[in-house]
Amino acid sequence: MATQLKENPETQPKHDVGGLELDRPFRIRRLGHFGFNVHSVSDCLPFYADLLGFSISDPIDFGARIEDEEIRAGFEDTSGYFMRHGSDHHSFVIFPKPILDHLGGRSGRSDININQITWQVGSLREVSQAEEFLRGLDNPIRRSGRDQPGSNWHVYPFDPDENINELYYGIEQIGWNGHSKPRRLHEKEFRSKPDLPQMSEFAEVERALANGTDLVSGYRHESDLEAKYDVGGIMLPRPFKIANIGPLSMFVDDVDESLSFYRDRMGMTVTEEVTYNGHRCVFLRVNTEHHSLALYPIALREVLGLSTKSTCLSFGTQVGSYTQLCDAIAFLKENDVEIKYLPPELFPGVDYSAFAIDPDGNAIQLYYYMEQIGWDGRPRPPELRRQIDNANWPKSLEPMSDSFGGEVFLGPLG
Repeated sequence: MATQLKENPETQPKHDVGGLELDRPFRIRRLGHFGFNVHSVSDCLPFYADLLGFSISDPIDFGARIEDEEIRAGFEDTSGYFMRHGSDHHSFVIFPKPILDHLGGRSGRSDININQITWQVGSLREVSQAEEFLRGLDNPIRRSGRDQPGSNWHVYPFDPDENINELYYGIEQIGWNGHSKPRRLHEKEFRSKPDLPQMSEFAEVERALANGTDLVSGYRHESDLEAKYDVGGIMLPRPFKIANIGPLSMFVDDVDESLSFYRDRMGMTVTEEVTYNGHRCVFLRVNTEHHSLALYPIALREVLGLSTKSTCLSFGTQVGSYTQLCDAIAFLKENDVEIKYLPPELFPGVDYSAFAIDPDGNAIQLYYYMEQIGWDGRPRPPELRRQIDNANWPKSLEPMSDSFGGEVFLGPLG
């Protein structure tokens, strides 16, 4: 019989997570990566790589999973791409939707184009215990193990709308030379829950060296774009740098049902709720950022004039400053990218933002600031927030008390 979460959290059995007693045996620390299954990878790749500045960490050929050559030849795009904005092997992916729909794994609902929503926890043991916990609640799980490329250990639970979530520990880091792991290091892959403990990443590399593996034989992103923009004293191919990813804003069939999954099962905290044109919208956080996830009723999709081919309202990309945000919008407009401005009351805690529409119709939220939640767990009162007029953005802004709060971008800009 499945374990049921009790209504009174004080009567829940507690779990030791790193010496702290929590209501579940894991704790999400941040949004780790995200991705879209797109109708045309070849159309979308230049948007994400050349215009937004994501680097390719590794390609992946899904065509190799189809044995019938005639069927495989019927797909225009068979390759997908793991992409990054920092040192994590990937913070974003674009995969070919037609071939993934053919390979199956979901109900086949045509407007679900979110590849997966990936949340980082603190240890491999938390991943393992999360699987046991969620299975005990009869939560559908796609699989668990360790994927390559990327090397992240994971479990994949479904949410009520059949979006694939991933809880993971550890991800390959790409350093100064830009090379991903060699293919020979991909042999340590698991398709089921691993026994614990496992060897460390360092030990894996030591073993590979002993076996004669060339550590710089992995994939390396190359670009011939001219670095002609001065971004904080560094010359880059575009006048901005993505410093962080998230939040994810999703349309859902039933806000209450989705809230129950993300709050009660995944352990997120509700920061704020707003009502827009009679529709309830909920914002949840996993750390000090105002929200990493926002839930909107599906009825708002057409009201806002967004693509009916996606249940994703938007995926957030934070740039390094307000100046970079303004320059990014101008740059994208110059490159014939459609820019939308949506009602700011739908995005509490975000301040100024704009939405770049990719070739597949997906909205990418560009912003520079995220409100930080302090020790008392309270968001800033709405009347103390900046009042946004999307028709009149100022050249510069007065700082907020938390303008420089939150996680900073570490490492060189390019």
